[in-house]
Amino acid sequence: MIELTGWEPLGISVDWAAIEGELGVPLPADYKELYEIFGGGVFSDSVYFLGRDESPAFDFLAQWRVDLSVDQDSKLGSVSAVEPYAIYAPGGKGLVEWGSTEWADEYFWLIDAERPSDYPILARSNDIGAWHRYDMYTSEFLYRVLDDADFQPFGIAQYDLGTTFQPGSGDPSDSQPL
Repeated sequence: MIELTGWEPLGISVDWAAIEGELGVPLPADYKELYEIFGGGVFSDSVYFLGRDESPAFDFLAQWRVDLSVDQDSKLGSVSAVEPYAIYAPGGKGLVEWGSTEWADEYFWLIDAERPSDYPILARSNDIGAWHRYDMYTSEFLYRVLDDADFQPFGIAQYDLGTTFQPGSGDPSDSQPL
């Protein structure tokens, strides 16, 4: 990803133990490395990468808290926005969003507290709606989205957007997530 984007690693320090303590599971090691290098922000002006930022715009933990509260809100009935799945609740099994696109594609990990080292990626495209499962690392999935035109329906290389990265500005009005 560093070579692809020409990015200079930031070396962000994160208290992963506190974050993983709240979630009740460890996060994928390659995701943590990606975040420490890039922080939260936007790849190729269209792929939003959530991290652990002070601003809520690119903060995956804030996004997860919102998703979980909506998913568990009994006033909304028993339908989940991520059917046939649910948003991950500590100790259970469900989805945690870590990325999305300006076209409303969404990228999640399927987390199972009983299998804390297994992080399949579930993604869906707004145009298609069906879930796609990928048994690969977060960094591999993101790389293929950005650089593999044949990685359909999620590859964006055919749009020739370049492979840039723009850190989150901290201004929620400048962002799509949440």
